[in-house]
Amino acid sequence: MKWKFAKYALLAVAFGMVVNAADAQTTRKKTTRKTAAPAKKTTAKKTQANVADANLGVAKQDTMVVKAPPKQDPLKMDTIRKSLRNDNAIEVNLVKDRTPLAYENIREDDAIYREKVWREIDIREKVNLPFRYKADDDNGNQRFIAILLNTIKTGEVTAFDASIDDRFTTPMTLEQIGSKLAGSCDTIMVPDTEKDPTLSKGIMKESVVCEEFNMDDITKFRIKEEWVFDKESSRMYVRILGIAPVKTYMDKNTGKELGTAPVFWVYYPDMRPALAKFEVYNGRNFGARMSWEELFESRFFGSYIVKSTLDNPYDLYLKQYVKDDVLRLLQGEDIKTTIFNYEQDLWSY
Repeated sequence: MKWKFAKYALLAVAFGMVVNAADAQTTRKKTTRKTAAPAKKTTAKKTQANVADANLGVAKQDTMVVKAPPKQDPLKMDTIRKSLRNDNAIEVNLVKDRTPLAYENIREDDAIYREKVWREIDIREKVNLPFRYKADDDNGNQRFIAILLNTIKTGEVTAFDASIDDRFTTPMTLEQIGSKLAGSCDTIMVPDTEKDPTLSKGIMKESVVCEEFNMDDITKFRIKEEWVFDKESSRMYVRILGIAPVKTYMDKNTGKELGTAPVFWVYYPDMRPALAKFEVYNGRNFGARMSWEELFESRFFGSYIVKSTLDNPYDLYLKQYVKDDVLRLLQGEDIKTTIFNYEQDLWSY
């Protein structure tokens, strides 16, 4: 009996252990399933949130894109239409291929005489009428100021601020050039035609009026050049360093001239390749067409001296110490004669 009772007891204990192990495994499976399910939901929620954010970002990008307004040209110039057919009786290709000749090298030790001279070219003089030639060609307007501005707009040359110095130290932007050439904007009172169509009530409103740039207003150009005597070749050279358009400022109330000042400086050696591709108007000599580069190098222009480094320790313009206009012209001619006589006095005849 005792052995049977012990056997039954062992069987009961073993059965109890098996039941406990099965319950434990069931509990583990349930726990694992319960903890894994929220993870799947969380992952799904995160994926949906990312897609929603991406769609929202695309929507924001589509709705918030603002097209920038087209930039206004600070130098308002007429648009030149190119000819669709040859506008000449012959094929004109030589001008496009012209390149300026390189300057001769002058050693510093050989330059025994150097003087800087500032001149002004008044294009209202008869000899300077090619500067005002208004015809249009495929390469633009043929006025010299238009050629100058076009080379700046295309980036071929750099404009330097003339209000700071004339040593080409401070570049200018097109907006700065446009504001200097056209001037500032003023606010004036004009009749309000919307509120007072019949103009009987006298209702006024403010209106902003801006001056427009007119190329014909530029009537002078200033040239900075240097005269150098080369002892190796025994020759006096003149090299143009810069060109600047000069603007005349007028009193709006009285209409009197207040004065003149250069707008910007352009380094002439940088501009020579562009000037070589523009022909100079010549209504009398049809057999010898020259470029603007040849005109300046051959000095086929009329000018008068406004400043020089000759006997000028205070770096003054002639108008600052010579008030009379006629005496100022004579002083400029005296400077020219002094430079000419230096070269002549080196020779013995």
